Order: sequence, then C-alpha cells, then structure tokens
Amino acid sequence: MDRKKLGMGNLLGWLVTFFFLISLLSIICYQLICLIDLEIDYINHYDSAARINKFVVPEFIIQAVFCLACLITGHYLLCFLSLPYLYYNFSLYRRRKHLVDVTEIFNQLNWEKKQRLIKLGYLSMLFFVFIFWLIWTVGTDNY
Repeated sequence: MDRKKLGMGNLLGWLVTFFFLISLLSIICYQLICLIDLEIDYINHYDSAARINKFVVPEFIIQAVFCLACLITGHYLLCFLSLPYLYYNFSLYRRRKHLVDVTEIFNQLNWEKKQRLIKLGYLSMLFFVFIFWLIWTVGTDNY
C-alpha cells in the first residue's frame, strides 16, 4: 500500500479517537455543571437528575466505543489506559448504581461531584497522553 494512504488512515484513526475523547470530556463537564447548579440552587433536584441521567448511558457507550476504536486503530497504549475507566463504568452499570437518584441527590451531592471530578481528571490525563502521542507520531512519520 502507498505510504500516503497509510498516513491518511493513521490520521483518520487519530481524528476518530480525538472526537470520542472530546465528547467524553464534554459530557463529564456538563454533568459537573448540572451538579454545581444544583448545589447553588439554580435548578431543582428533579431537573438536575433528569439532565445528568440523560447522558450517563451515552457516556458509557462512547467510552466503550472509544476503547474499541483505540484497539482497532492500533493505539494500544490509549486502549490500555482507558480500560480501568471502562471497567469502572461497567461495574457501576452492573450494580445499577449508574443513575442519579432524584430523592437522594442532595445526600449524595458531594460524592457525585467527587466521582465526576475524578473522571474528569482521568480523562484529562488521557487527553494529555493522547496529544503527546499524536505529536510524537506526526513528528516521526516520514511522508
């Protein structure tokens, strides 16, 4: 195969995984904003829980597809680094603790915020590894 075609395929793989990672970061930030709005009493608990729960399952699906896309495109380090997050989401879903309970949201507000902040930190670390690896790959490709 032509080197230029291989380079374009590699670029397409990087773009696909980049958009999945950005969408995950956006979803987590949106959930954090909803929790902060609830904490400072901008929205009621029902609306906050409904907004957060609307994006929980899509977050899990995007994370799984991101991990699969990293595996398919040959970004094995990113796939390996995203497996603990995928396992955590899977275990939450399996135990049926993935949705925010409307009646208990005020009691669990600090835990929910801490959980989202840890996810945001983990995804930010993954994003920086992604950017470093992308720059490294582009710098070492000879077209």
